[in-house]
Amino acid sequence: MPLLLLTLLCAALGGMASAAFAIAFLWVPEHRSAQVLPHFLSFATGALLGAALLGLLPEAIEHVGAGGARGIGWALIGGLGFFFIIEKLVLWWHVHAHDENGHHRGHDHRRERAAGVLVLLGDSIHNALDGVLIAAAFLTSVSLGLLTTFAVAAHEVPHRVGDFAILVQAGLSRRRALLLNLATGVAALVGALGAYSALRQAVGVLPYALAFAAAGFLYIAVAGLIPGLQRRADPRTSALQVLLIALGVAVIAAAERLTRE
Repeated sequence: MPLLLLTLLCAALGGMASAAFAIAFLWVPEHRSAQVLPHFLSFATGALLGAALLGLLPEAIEHVGAGGARGIGWALIGGLGFFFIIEKLVLWWHVHAHDENGHHRGHDHRRERAAGVLVLLGDSIHNALDGVLIAAAFLTSVSLGLLTTFAVAAHEVPHRVGDFAILVQAGLSRRRALLLNLATGVAALVGALGAYSALRQAVGVLPYALAFAAAGFLYIAVAGLIPGLQRRADPRTSALQVLLIALGVAVIAAAERLTRE
């Protein structure tokens, strides 16, 4: 299969198939899905950490050698800063819409619709960035691309469940919410195609793109997922979280070793 086609197929898998899979959780009784999703978040955290620290970063450093490690460090810092700013903008848009509508009583529906629009906008940006990360990984090696796709899909499923619920609350039918959620996955294809074309023309930038991708995974895991896991501190839940995070890392490590053999 041509590399570009495989890249786009995996970008679609990360962007659209994860949304379709997430919908299955909404047909599960609420108390069941509430029990399963936190465990999925723990596993996704481990998968993201493993993909970043065992796959993307070592590959980037290997390509530039010891002399270029400082540049990889700068790319990692730049990536963390970029994702921090993106998250701040999304949060600002959300708070701004909430405050503007909050001045008027009886406008709850407007606030919910504003939240729905922000979800779609945020998902489109997020998916486009996922497509960039997947393309950068595939241009390095097919095995790294597959690992990156797995990590993207793992963290997208629980994320999409929450977003779908917001869209339904905003007044959309379940069918329309599903279609719009799937449509945002097209942004992953756009991001992957753009990055594939650009990075093929600038191969020297590829290791730094991998470091940027690693920064994205680290930021999502450390700033996005782990704080939510810390809200439950009882010993049994904490032990299970540690085991599932370790399982996510182990799955990535095992897959990375198998693809190298």
